[in-house]
Amino acid sequence: MRLDDLILQALEEDLGNGDITTGYLDLERTNTVAWMIAKAEGMVAGVDIAIRVFKLLDSELKVTVYRKDGDLVKPREEILRVEGNPSSILKAERTALNFLQRLSGIATKTHSLVRLIAGTDTKILDTRKTTPLLRRLEKYAVRVGGGYNHRTGLYDMILLKENHIRAARGITEAIRRVRLHNTTYKIEVEVTNLKELDEAVKAGVDRVMLDNMDVKDIKKAVKKYKGKVELEVSGGINEANIVQYAGTGVDYISIGALTHSVIALDISLLFKE
Repeated sequence: MRLDDLILQALEEDLGNGDITTGYLDLERTNTVAWMIAKAEGMVAGVDIAIRVFKLLDSELKVTVYRKDGDLVKPREEILRVEGNPSSILKAERTALNFLQRLSGIATKTHSLVRLIAGTDTKILDTRKTTPLLRRLEKYAVRVGGGYNHRTGLYDMILLKENHIRAARGITEAIRRVRLHNTTYKIEVEVTNLKELDEAVKAGVDRVMLDNMDVKDIKKAVKKYKGKVELEVSGGINEANIVQYAGTGVDYISIGALTHSVIALDISLLFKE
């Protein structure tokens, strides 16, 4: 979906047949000034999208940018200023903030976790646990925060998870069936113990996801297969334990919470008094 189409749908969702609150105020078409201001410390992402919201609603609105994507902000710092018809600003306000707050929250969360494991060779990955239709934007925010993208969707990488393996009646058989297609796509398999890991590596996969395995077994996996196959850890990883997991020497840590339960960065839009 094109970005403009997505934004227009978001505006339509909010406006419906019209903003009755703003409409009933009968505001004059004056040159009003409003600022988007951070109310919490974090990393900004989605500034250009917020600008596009204002411009698509009213092309005559003028936007001045003070912070770009990837910039760190503190409370009371200005992110952007918008000038023009007050009715237009009011109509676009919530949609612009929704995009900016959501994406900034993802970038902030990712940045926090990336900093915790700085100095290691482990990379933080997102997952497909994203808001429907916002995946590309949310994965973009992960990159802004210093993380990396796992597959974008079901079409760009083969990942054999528990249900695929059960449907094919085993890891080896699942990989065999995939290999029959002479695919050039990278193949990853999810395993839950060292026995399954051995089976997956023997079958010739490119990457193994060690799902909800304890640190002790992860260390054994790294010792045995580091450099022979890519090793990814997933399941229940957060600020409290990520350093321990990264310390095992795995190549990747995937974290669904980067996108599925992130707290939006607190940002407000305020009219000049």
